[in-house]
Amino acid sequence: MLPSPLLGRTGAVAGPGGDPDSAVPAHYGDPLREQVALAAGRALSALARDVVIVTGPDRLSWLTTLSSQVLTDLAPGDGGAEALLMDAHGRITHALAALDDGQRLLLVTEAGFGEDLAGFLESMRFMLRVEVRAAEELAVLGAMGDGVARLEEAARPEHWLGTWRDPWPGVVEGGTSYDVGLEGRPHPGAGYRAGWVVVPAGDVPEVVRAYERGLDRDAAGEAAGQGGSISGAQGGEHAVAGSALAGSMAWEALRVEAGRPRQAREADARAIPHELDWLRTAVHLTKGCYPGQETVARTVNLGRPPRRLTVLQLDGLGGELPAPGAAVRLGERTVGAVTSVARHHELGPMALALLRRGVPLGEPLTVAVTEADQDIGREETAQETGHGGQDGRDSGTGSQELREVGRVAAAQEPLVSPQGRAQASPAERPGAGLRSAGTRGTGQG
Repeated sequence: MLPSPLLGRTGAVAGPGGDPDSAVPAHYGDPLREQVALAAGRALSALARDVVIVTGPDRLSWLTTLSSQVLTDLAPGDGGAEALLMDAHGRITHALAALDDGQRLLLVTEAGFGEDLAGFLESMRFMLRVEVRAAEELAVLGAMGDGVARLEEAARPEHWLGTWRDPWPGVVEGGTSYDVGLEGRPHPGAGYRAGWVVVPAGDVPEVVRAYERGLDRDAAGEAAGQGGSISGAQGGEHAVAGSALAGSMAWEALRVEAGRPRQAREADARAIPHELDWLRTAVHLTKGCYPGQETVARTVNLGRPPRRLTVLQLDGLGGELPAPGAAVRLGERTVGAVTSVARHHELGPMALALLRRGVPLGEPLTVAVTEADQDIGREETAQETGHGGQDGRDSGTGSQELREVGRVAAAQEPLVSPQGRAQASPAERPGAGLRSAGTRGTGQG
Protein backbone atom coordinates (compact mmCIF):
# COMPACT_ATOMS: atom_id res chain seq x y z
CA MET A 1 0.00 0.00 0.00
CA LEU A 2 0.98 3.62 -0.41
CA PRO A 3 1.52 5.67 2.77
CA SER A 4 -1.86 6.82 4.05
CA PRO A 5 -2.90 10.38 3.14
CA LEU A 6 -3.93 10.72 6.79
CA LEU A 7 -0.25 10.82 7.80
CA GLY A 8 -0.47 14.46 6.72
CA ARG A 9 -3.25 15.31 9.16
CA THR A 10 -2.47 17.64 12.02
CA GLY A 11 -1.26 15.63 15.01
CA ALA A 12 -0.75 12.39 13.07
CA VAL A 13 2.20 10.34 14.30
CA ALA A 14 3.56 7.52 12.16
CA GLY A 15 4.31 4.12 13.59
CA PRO A 16 7.92 2.91 13.75
CA GLY A 17 9.62 1.68 10.62
CA GLY A 18 9.30 -2.06 10.15
CA ASP A 19 6.03 -2.25 12.08
CA PRO A 20 3.12 -3.86 10.16
CA ASP A 21 1.19 -0.60 10.60
CA SER A 22 3.98 1.83 9.68
CA ALA A 23 2.12 3.10 6.58
CA VAL A 24 -0.77 4.52 8.64
CA PRO A 25 -0.92 6.88 11.63
CA ALA A 26 -0.23 5.19 14.97
CA HIS A 27 -2.19 7.92 16.72
CA TYR A 28 -3.23 11.56 16.48
CA GLY A 29 -1.96 12.68 19.87
CA ASP A 30 -4.29 10.90 22.30
CA PRO A 31 -4.44 7.10 21.76
CA LEU A 32 -6.71 6.36 24.71
CA ARG A 33 -9.28 8.96 23.77
CA GLU A 34 -9.13 7.68 20.19
CA GLN A 35 -9.94 4.19 21.50
CA VAL A 36 -13.02 5.48 23.29
CA ALA A 37 -14.25 7.27 20.16
CA LEU A 38 -13.54 4.25 17.95
CA ALA A 39 -15.35 1.86 20.30
CA ALA A 40 -18.32 4.24 20.41
CA GLY A 41 -18.59 4.30 16.61
CA ARG A 42 -17.46 7.92 16.42
CA ALA A 43 -14.06 7.52 14.78
CA LEU A 44 -12.54 5.78 11.80
CA SER A 45 -9.08 4.29 11.30
CA ALA A 46 -6.80 4.01 8.30
CA LEU A 47 -5.81 0.34 8.14
CA ALA A 48 -2.49 -0.96 6.85
CA ARG A 49 -3.81 -3.30 4.20
CA ASP A 50 -3.05 -4.21 0.59
CA VAL A 51 -5.77 -4.93 -1.95
CA VAL A 52 -5.55 -7.42 -4.82
CA ILE A 53 -8.20 -7.34 -7.56
CA VAL A 54 -9.28 -10.48 -9.40
CA THR A 55 -11.53 -10.18 -12.45
CA GLY A 56 -12.95 -12.67 -14.92
CA PRO A 57 -15.90 -15.09 -14.91
CA ASP A 58 -13.99 -17.85 -13.10
CA ARG A 59 -12.79 -15.68 -10.21
CA LEU A 60 -15.12 -16.94 -7.45
CA SER A 61 -14.95 -20.64 -8.27
CA TRP A 62 -11.17 -20.37 -8.71
CA LEU A 63 -10.57 -18.76 -5.30
CA THR A 64 -12.91 -21.30 -3.73
CA THR A 65 -10.67 -24.13 -4.98
CA LEU A 66 -7.52 -22.40 -3.69
CA SER A 67 -8.78 -21.20 -0.32
CA SER A 68 -10.34 -22.54 2.86
CA GLN A 69 -13.69 -20.84 2.23
CA VAL A 70 -16.66 -21.11 -0.13
CA LEU A 71 -16.65 -17.86 -2.10
CA THR A 72 -18.97 -18.80 -4.96
CA ASP A 73 -21.96 -17.29 -3.16
CA LEU A 74 -20.43 -13.84 -2.69
CA ALA A 75 -22.71 -11.06 -3.92
CA PRO A 76 -22.48 -7.25 -3.99
CA GLY A 77 -23.29 -5.72 -0.61
CA ASP A 78 -23.35 -8.98 1.36
CA GLY A 79 -20.47 -8.03 3.68
CA GLY A 80 -18.00 -10.47 2.13
CA ALA A 81 -16.25 -13.45 3.69
CA GLU A 82 -12.94 -14.40 5.26
CA ALA A 83 -10.61 -17.03 3.79
CA LEU A 84 -7.14 -18.45 4.28
CA LEU A 85 -4.57 -19.68 1.81
CA MET A 86 -2.37 -22.45 3.20
CA ASP A 87 0.53 -24.56 2.10
CA ALA A 88 0.27 -28.33 1.75
CA HIS A 89 1.00 -28.73 5.48
CA GLY A 90 -1.87 -26.47 6.54
CA ARG A 91 0.37 -23.54 7.49
CA ILE A 92 -1.17 -20.14 6.86
CA THR A 93 0.35 -18.20 3.96
CA HIS A 94 -2.31 -15.51 3.42
CA ALA A 95 -5.37 -14.32 5.34
CA LEU A 96 -7.95 -12.66 3.09
CA ALA A 97 -11.01 -10.49 3.52
CA ALA A 98 -12.93 -11.13 0.30
CA LEU A 99 -15.75 -9.07 -1.21
CA ASP A 100 -17.22 -9.08 -4.70
CA ASP A 101 -18.97 -6.24 -6.54
CA GLY A 102 -20.35 -8.37 -9.35
CA GLN A 103 -17.42 -7.63 -11.65
CA ARG A 104 -14.38 -7.74 -9.39
CA LEU A 105 -13.28 -9.78 -6.43
CA LEU A 106 -11.42 -7.60 -3.93
CA LEU A 107 -8.98 -9.46 -1.69
CA VAL A 108 -7.78 -7.43 1.29
CA THR A 109 -4.61 -8.66 2.96
CA GLU A 110 -1.84 -7.32 5.17
CA ALA A 111 0.23 -4.35 4.01
CA GLY A 112 3.32 -5.66 2.26
CA PHE A 113 1.67 -8.98 1.36
CA GLY A 114 -0.22 -7.85 -1.75
CA GLU A 115 2.52 -8.34 -4.33
CA ASP A 116 3.31 -11.80 -3.00
CA LEU A 117 -0.38 -12.74 -3.02
CA ALA A 118 -0.81 -11.46 -6.57
CA GLY A 119 2.28 -13.37 -7.66
CA PHE A 120 1.03 -16.59 -6.13
CA LEU A 121 -2.40 -16.23 -7.73
CA GLU A 122 -0.82 -15.43 -11.08
CA SER A 123 1.18 -18.66 -10.86
CA MET A 124 -2.05 -20.62 -10.30
CA ARG A 125 -4.07 -19.19 -13.21
CA PHE A 126 -3.42 -21.97 -15.71
CA MET A 127 -6.11 -21.74 -18.42
CA LEU A 128 -8.77 -20.10 -16.27
CA ARG A 129 -10.57 -16.91 -17.25
CA VAL A 130 -9.15 -14.66 -14.55
CA GLU A 131 -6.90 -11.61 -14.32
CA VAL A 132 -5.00 -10.61 -11.18
CA ARG A 133 -3.33 -7.37 -10.13
CA ALA A 134 -2.18 -5.67 -6.94
CA ALA A 135 -4.10 -2.40 -6.57
CA GLU A 136 -1.84 0.12 -4.84
CA GLU A 137 -4.29 2.87 -5.68
CA LEU A 138 -6.84 1.52 -3.18
CA ALA A 139 -7.02 2.14 0.57
CA VAL A 140 -8.90 0.52 3.45
CA LEU A 141 -10.67 2.45 6.21
CA GLY A 142 -12.15 0.75 9.27
CA ALA A 143 -14.73 1.52 11.93
CA MET A 144 -16.49 -0.28 14.76
CA GLY A 145 -20.03 -0.62 16.02
CA ASP A 146 -22.45 1.89 14.55
CA GLY A 147 -19.47 3.62 12.96
CA VAL A 148 -19.37 0.99 10.20
CA ALA A 149 -22.70 2.14 8.76
CA ARG A 150 -21.64 5.76 9.17
CA LEU A 151 -18.37 5.08 7.34
CA GLU A 152 -20.15 3.26 4.51
CA GLU A 153 -22.54 6.20 4.13
CA ALA A 154 -19.60 8.61 4.02
CA ALA A 155 -17.95 6.61 1.23
CA ARG A 156 -21.08 6.12 -0.89
CA PRO A 157 -21.72 6.43 -3.70
CA GLU A 158 -18.80 7.89 -5.60
CA HIS A 159 -15.93 6.71 -3.37
CA TRP A 160 -17.24 3.32 -2.23
CA LEU A 161 -15.92 0.08 -3.74
CA GLY A 162 -17.21 -2.32 -1.13
CA THR A 163 -17.78 -3.03 2.56
CA TRP A 164 -16.41 -6.02 4.48
CA ARG A 165 -18.05 -6.85 7.81
CA ASP A 166 -15.85 -8.80 10.18
CA PRO A 167 -17.62 -12.02 11.24
CA TRP A 168 -15.46 -12.40 14.38
CA PRO A 169 -16.16 -13.95 16.84
CA GLY A 170 -19.17 -15.68 15.31
CA VAL A 171 -19.01 -19.13 13.78
CA VAL A 172 -19.81 -18.94 10.07
CA GLU A 173 -21.49 -21.67 8.04
CA GLY A 174 -19.13 -24.61 7.80
CA GLY A 175 -16.91 -23.33 10.60
CA THR A 176 -16.29 -24.45 14.16
CA SER A 177 -14.86 -23.08 17.40
CA TYR A 178 -12.02 -24.51 19.49
CA ASP A 179 -13.69 -23.92 22.83
CA VAL A 180 -14.68 -27.37 24.09
CA GLY A 181 -14.24 -27.08 27.85
CA LEU A 182 -14.69 -23.30 27.82
CA GLU A 183 -18.48 -23.38 27.65
CA GLY A 184 -19.99 -20.89 30.06
CA ARG A 185 -17.13 -18.42 29.68
CA PRO A 186 -18.12 -15.32 27.70
CA HIS A 187 -15.96 -14.84 24.63
CA PRO A 188 -13.68 -11.78 24.99
CA GLY A 189 -14.91 -10.53 21.62
CA ALA A 190 -18.63 -10.96 22.28
CA GLY A 191 -19.25 -7.24 21.72
CA TYR A 192 -16.78 -6.80 18.85
CA ARG A 193 -18.30 -5.39 15.64
CA ALA A 194 -15.82 -4.19 13.05
CA GLY A 195 -15.97 -3.42 9.35
CA TRP A 196 -13.91 -1.97 6.51
CA VAL A 197 -14.61 -0.01 3.37
CA VAL A 198 -12.37 -0.03 0.30
CA VAL A 199 -11.96 3.35 -1.41
CA PRO A 200 -9.53 4.99 -3.84
CA ALA A 201 -6.54 6.19 -1.81
CA GLY A 202 -6.86 9.68 -3.27
CA ASP A 203 -10.44 9.92 -1.99
CA VAL A 204 -9.57 9.19 1.66
CA PRO A 205 -9.54 12.88 2.75
CA GLU A 206 -12.99 13.46 1.25
CA VAL A 207 -14.39 10.32 2.89
CA VAL A 208 -13.04 11.55 6.24
CA ARG A 209 -14.68 14.94 5.73
CA ALA A 210 -17.99 13.25 4.86
CA TYR A 211 -17.66 11.10 7.98
CA GLU A 212 -17.10 14.21 10.10
CA ARG A 213 -20.13 15.88 8.55
CA GLY A 214 -22.15 12.79 9.43
CA LEU A 215 -20.99 13.05 13.04
CA ASP A 216 -22.06 16.69 13.12
CA ARG A 217 -25.51 15.84 11.74
CA ASP A 218 -25.96 13.06 14.27
CA ALA A 219 -24.81 15.28 17.11
CA ALA A 220 -27.15 18.06 16.01
CA GLY A 221 -30.04 15.60 15.90
CA GLU A 222 -29.22 14.29 19.36
CA ALA A 223 -28.96 17.81 20.74
CA ALA A 224 -32.25 18.84 19.16
CA GLY A 225 -33.95 15.76 20.56
CA GLN A 226 -32.67 16.63 24.02
CA GLY A 227 -33.54 20.31 23.67
CA GLY A 228 -29.87 21.14 23.98
CA SER A 229 -27.06 22.57 21.91
CA ILE A 230 -24.53 20.91 19.66
CA SER A 231 -21.84 22.28 21.95
CA GLY A 232 -23.04 19.99 24.74
CA ALA A 233 -21.49 16.77 25.89
CA GLN A 234 -23.00 14.79 23.01
CA GLY A 235 -22.48 17.45 20.42
CA GLY A 236 -19.54 17.85 18.09
CA GLU A 237 -17.70 14.80 19.37
CA HIS A 238 -14.89 15.46 16.88
CA ALA A 239 -14.55 19.14 17.81
CA VAL A 240 -11.25 18.24 19.47
CA ALA A 241 -8.69 18.00 16.66
CA GLY A 242 -8.50 14.51 15.20
CA SER A 243 -11.15 12.90 17.42
CA ALA A 244 -13.04 11.62 14.35
CA LEU A 245 -9.83 9.72 13.60
CA ALA A 246 -8.28 6.87 15.54
CA GLY A 247 -4.79 5.55 14.93
CA SER A 248 -3.62 1.98 14.61
CA MET A 249 -2.83 1.84 18.34
CA ALA A 250 -6.53 2.35 19.12
CA TRP A 251 -7.63 -0.21 16.54
CA GLU A 252 -5.12 -2.77 17.78
CA ALA A 253 -6.17 -2.34 21.41
CA LEU A 254 -9.79 -3.17 20.58
CA ARG A 255 -8.69 -6.06 18.37
CA VAL A 256 -6.52 -7.51 21.14
CA GLU A 257 -9.36 -7.13 23.64
CA ALA A 258 -11.57 -9.19 21.30
CA GLY A 259 -8.94 -11.90 20.78
CA ARG A 260 -9.16 -11.34 17.03
CA PRO A 261 -6.17 -12.97 15.24
CA ARG A 262 -4.28 -11.06 12.57
CA GLN A 263 -1.80 -12.60 10.15
CA ALA A 264 0.89 -9.94 10.54
CA ARG A 265 0.88 -10.37 14.33
CA GLU A 266 -0.32 -13.84 15.31
CA ALA A 267 0.57 -16.12 12.37
CA ASP A 268 4.21 -17.14 12.35
CA ALA A 269 5.72 -19.42 9.70
CA ARG A 270 4.32 -22.58 11.31
CA ALA A 271 0.88 -21.38 12.42
CA ILE A 272 -2.14 -23.49 11.53
CA PRO A 273 -5.65 -22.01 11.82
CA HIS A 274 -6.72 -24.27 14.71
CA GLU A 275 -4.16 -22.63 17.02
CA LEU A 276 -5.71 -19.20 16.42
CA ASP A 277 -9.37 -20.29 16.54
CA TRP A 278 -9.56 -19.15 12.92
CA LEU A 279 -11.88 -22.00 12.00
CA ARG A 280 -14.63 -19.80 13.44
CA THR A 281 -14.63 -17.37 10.55
CA ALA A 282 -12.24 -18.41 7.79
CA VAL A 283 -12.55 -22.17 7.22
CA HIS A 284 -15.39 -24.25 5.75
CA LEU A 285 -14.98 -27.83 6.95
CA THR A 286 -17.13 -29.52 4.30
CA LYS A 287 -16.08 -27.74 1.11
CA GLY A 288 -14.06 -29.40 -1.63
CA CYS A 289 -10.33 -29.94 -1.70
CA TYR A 290 -7.84 -27.11 -1.25
CA PRO A 291 -4.18 -26.90 -0.20
CA GLY A 292 -3.90 -27.66 3.51
CA GLN A 293 -7.29 -29.36 3.80
CA GLU A 294 -5.78 -32.65 4.95
CA THR A 295 -4.09 -30.99 7.93
CA VAL A 296 -7.25 -29.05 8.75
CA ALA A 297 -9.42 -32.19 8.75
CA ARG A 298 -6.87 -34.42 10.49
CA THR A 299 -6.35 -31.94 13.33
CA VAL A 300 -10.09 -31.51 13.87
CA ASN A 301 -10.86 -35.23 13.77
CA LEU A 302 -7.75 -36.97 15.05
CA GLY A 303 -5.33 -34.55 16.61
CA ARG A 304 -4.95 -31.42 18.66
CA PRO A 305 -3.23 -28.14 17.79
CA PRO A 306 0.21 -27.86 19.42
CA ARG A 307 -0.36 -24.26 20.53
CA ARG A 308 -3.28 -22.09 21.51
CA LEU A 309 -4.02 -18.38 21.32
CA THR A 310 -4.99 -16.58 24.51
CA VAL A 311 -5.62 -13.07 25.74
CA LEU A 312 -3.28 -12.06 28.56
CA GLN A 313 -4.27 -9.44 31.10
CA LEU A 314 -0.98 -7.85 32.17
CA ASP A 315 -0.03 -6.25 35.46
CA GLY A 316 0.66 -2.69 34.38
CA LEU A 317 1.48 -1.08 37.73
CA GLY A 318 5.14 -0.67 36.79
CA GLY A 319 4.39 0.98 33.46
CA GLU A 320 6.48 -1.51 31.49
CA LEU A 321 5.02 -3.21 28.44
CA PRO A 322 6.56 -6.29 26.85
CA ALA A 323 7.07 -6.36 23.10
CA PRO A 324 5.78 -8.86 20.54
CA GLY A 325 8.02 -11.90 20.74
CA ALA A 326 8.51 -11.61 24.51
CA ALA A 327 8.75 -14.94 26.31
CA VAL A 328 5.80 -16.13 28.38
CA ARG A 329 6.86 -18.27 31.34
CA LEU A 330 5.26 -20.69 33.75
CA GLY A 331 7.67 -20.50 36.66
CA GLU A 332 11.06 -20.60 34.94
CA ARG A 333 9.87 -22.59 31.95
CA THR A 334 9.16 -20.77 28.67
CA VAL A 335 5.71 -21.85 27.48
CA GLY A 336 4.94 -19.37 24.71
CA ALA A 337 5.45 -15.96 23.19
CA VAL A 338 3.57 -12.68 23.00
CA THR A 339 2.21 -11.82 19.54
CA SER A 340 0.43 -8.48 20.10
CA VAL A 341 0.56 -5.89 22.89
CA ALA A 342 -1.78 -2.99 23.64
CA ARG A 343 -2.84 -0.60 26.37
CA HIS A 344 -6.62 -0.66 26.66
CA HIS A 345 -8.48 2.44 27.83
CA GLU A 346 -10.42 0.45 30.47
CA LEU A 347 -8.60 -2.85 30.97
CA GLY A 348 -5.05 -1.52 30.95
CA PRO A 349 -2.11 -3.44 29.48
CA MET A 350 -3.03 -6.60 27.64
CA ALA A 351 -1.64 -8.93 25.01
CA LEU A 352 -2.30 -11.84 22.74
CA ALA A 353 0.05 -14.79 23.08
CA LEU A 354 0.57 -18.22 21.58
CA LEU A 355 1.10 -20.76 24.35
CA ARG A 356 1.77 -24.46 24.42
CA ARG A 357 -1.65 -26.01 24.32
CA GLY A 358 -1.35 -27.85 27.62
CA VAL A 359 -0.50 -24.81 29.77
CA PRO A 360 -3.08 -24.92 32.62
CA LEU A 361 -5.63 -22.11 32.60
CA GLY A 362 -5.39 -21.23 36.27
CA GLU A 363 -1.61 -21.12 36.62
CA PRO A 364 0.03 -17.69 37.08
CA LEU A 365 2.22 -16.69 34.15
CA THR A 366 4.84 -13.99 33.65
CA VAL A 367 6.00 -12.15 30.55
CA ALA A 368 9.58 -11.02 30.09
CA VAL A 369 10.41 -7.31 29.78
CA THR A 370 13.71 -6.27 28.22
CA GLU A 371 15.55 -2.97 28.43
CA ALA A 372 14.07 -1.88 25.11
CA ASP A 373 10.55 -2.89 26.17
CA GLN A 374 10.94 -0.90 29.38
CA ASP A 375 11.88 2.22 27.44
CA ILE A 376 9.01 1.75 24.99
CA GLY A 377 6.51 1.26 27.81
CA ARG A 378 7.59 4.46 29.53
CA GLU A 379 7.45 6.43 26.30
CA GLU A 380 4.00 5.06 25.45
CA THR A 381 2.70 6.00 28.89
CA ALA A 382 4.08 9.51 28.45
CA GLN A 383 2.59 9.74 24.97
CA GLU A 384 -0.84 8.65 26.18
CA THR A 385 -0.84 11.24 28.97
CA GLY A 386 0.25 14.00 26.63
CA HIS A 387 3.85 14.30 27.84
CA GLY A 388 5.68 12.12 25.34
CA GLY A 389 8.00 12.71 22.47
CA GLN A 390 7.04 12.60 18.83
CA ASP A 391 6.66 8.84 18.65
CA GLY A 392 6.12 6.75 21.73
CA ARG A 393 6.71 3.45 19.94
CA ASP A 394 9.92 4.05 18.03
CA SER A 395 12.69 3.02 20.39
CA GLY A 396 15.08 0.94 18.36
CA THR A 397 18.00 -0.76 20.03
CA GLY A 398 19.97 -1.65 16.95
CA SER A 399 21.53 -5.08 16.91
CA GLN A 400 22.64 -5.14 20.56
CA GLU A 401 21.58 -8.08 22.69
CA LEU A 402 18.66 -7.16 24.92
CA ARG A 403 18.89 -7.84 28.63
CA GLU A 404 15.84 -9.02 30.55
CA VAL A 405 15.16 -6.46 33.27
CA GLY A 406 11.98 -7.83 34.75
CA ARG A 407 8.74 -9.67 34.30
CA VAL A 408 5.10 -8.70 34.45
CA ALA A 409 2.41 -10.97 35.82
CA ALA A 410 -0.13 -12.24 33.30
CA ALA A 411 -3.57 -13.82 33.67
CA GLN A 412 -5.12 -15.86 30.88
CA GLU A 413 -8.43 -15.17 29.19
CA PRO A 414 -8.55 -18.26 26.95
CA LEU A 415 -9.61 -18.31 23.32
CA VAL A 416 -8.59 -21.86 22.37
CA SER A 417 -9.21 -24.57 24.95
CA PRO A 418 -6.28 -26.50 26.46
CA GLN A 419 -8.27 -29.62 25.59
CA GLY A 420 -7.52 -28.86 21.95
CA ARG A 421 -10.90 -30.02 20.75
CA ALA A 422 -13.30 -28.20 18.46
CA GLN A 423 -17.07 -28.27 18.67
CA ALA A 424 -16.95 -30.19 15.37
CA SER A 425 -14.46 -32.75 16.70
CA PRO A 426 -15.85 -36.26 17.22
CA ALA A 427 -16.65 -37.14 20.83
CA GLU A 428 -14.29 -40.08 20.48
CA ARG A 429 -11.33 -40.46 18.18
CA PRO A 430 -12.15 -42.73 15.22
CA GLY A 431 -10.93 -46.26 15.95
CA ALA A 432 -10.80 -45.76 19.73
CA GLY A 433 -13.11 -48.73 20.26
CA LEU A 434 -10.90 -50.99 18.18
CA ARG A 435 -7.82 -49.94 20.13
CA SER A 436 -9.61 -50.59 23.45
CA ALA A 437 -10.66 -54.06 22.30
CA GLY A 438 -7.12 -54.81 21.23
CA THR A 439 -5.78 -53.75 24.61
CA ARG A 440 -8.26 -55.96 26.48
CA GLY A 441 -7.39 -58.91 24.25
CA THR A 442 -3.72 -58.71 25.22
CA GLY A 443 -4.44 -58.49 28.92
CA GLN A 444 -2.97 -54.99 29.09
CA GLY A 445 -4.54 -51.82 30.43
